[in-house]
Amino acid sequence: MDDIRPVSGAPAHGLVPLFPPGLQAIYGECRRLYPDQANPLQVTAIVKYWLGGPDPLDYISMYRNMGRPAQDVQEHWHYVSFGLSDLYGDNRVHEFTGADGPSGFGFELTFRLKREVGETAPPTWPAELMQGLARYVFQSENTFCSGDHVSWHSPLDNSESRIQHMLLTEDPQMQPIQTPFGTVSFLQIVGVCTEELQAAQQWNGQGILELMRGISGGPWLITDMRRGETIFEIDPHLQQERVDQGIETEGSNLSGVSAKCVWDDLSQPPEDEEDSRSICLGSQPRRLSNKDTEQIRETLRKGLEFNSKAALPPISSQKQSHERAQSRKDSLESESSSAIVPHELVRTRQLESVHLKFNQESGTLLPLCLRGRLLHGRHFTYKSINGDTAITFVSTGVEGAFATEEHPYAAQGPWLQVKADNILARRRRFLINLR
Repeated sequence: MDDIRPVSGAPAHGLVPLFPPGLQAIYGECRRLYPDQANPLQVTAIVKYWLGGPDPLDYISMYRNMGRPAQDVQEHWHYVSFGLSDLYGDNRVHEFTGADGPSGFGFELTFRLKREVGETAPPTWPAELMQGLARYVFQSENTFCSGDHVSWHSPLDNSESRIQHMLLTEDPQMQPIQTPFGTVSFLQIVGVCTEELQAAQQWNGQGILELMRGISGGPWLITDMRRGETIFEIDPHLQQERVDQGIETEGSNLSGVSAKCVWDDLSQPPEDEEDSRSICLGSQPRRLSNKDTEQIRETLRKGLEFNSKAALPPISSQKQSHERAQSRKDSLESESSSAIVPHELVRTRQLESVHLKFNQESGTLLPLCLRGRLLHGRHFTYKSINGDTAITFVSTGVEGAFATEEHPYAAQGPWLQVKADNILARRRRFLINLR
């Protein structure tokens, strides 16, 4: 790989480059950081994804980074993925849409793992972790952004570690690059404890990452799988002085999660004696066509995001461009109603009373929904993992909602909206079950 050079354009017509241009461009950025590691250790997909293999990432390169002790940056292993961006430009994996937009999904993943004393080679388990995240991106078509969180619920290295979840941030060394197939940025995985994940959900990921830089992980946020204390155990004042205050003043930037949830229309009588009102009306909704679902997915990529003026997205009849929001809040558990029914396809039904049911984990986010979102004029969506059902809580500050002050419960197909302002004051029936 000694002859790899950064590329500025596509190869001449009829010529096949020695290395695919997208791959070459990422290698060029790696060589800028590691000029003395021209041939790093590498995990390779045996059967490439475009040949029917299960692993979307063609390669994960592993570099030894000596750190910067004077700046509190420990020696560590640096992992870099190849495959979420367009490496080839021939539509074998990603649709080529030109050099002006994002290349493929527009990013690659990186990971920095503390090097243990005596380690002579990097552990390979982070490569499988990165493959797992890449599978999620390819299957869901949800991309990651800096500040996103990933609920993993298991030690990242399958040990007894408390590091069981992830946050994402910009890699501190790798700069965004321009390839012949579009732009590529580098998002770094940061391992966190459950308490830190919960704080990121309730407040925002960037805020927690900033706290971690000064307490755990250093300025480059290096993951230490042997870390036994959370940042809140190291500094007990952080929760109240920084996180709670941040929630009160800024709210949360988590706009929705995938969940186990159903809703019932209690204003409709049972169709027969065997019809239990615990059965969700959305359990067998009208299924969306692929065209409808894609239209909604593209719209919500641009819509359900954290910004200064909360708004539910209008549904456009034209397929949206491939632009991705700079501060969108999607995560491995957050698909933000990716199968919501377009306004023009289903009529709006006003409901007199509703029954909402969530599993326990989803229910624990209800205080976040109220305190971190609705009280700040925003919205929050639960998207069922078992179908097209979605429940969106909206407040007065949200534009484009079909639930209104006069009709606080409204549905379009399997999508229920709840206008949360003054529900209890209006003595409406509002029943929630956690199970």
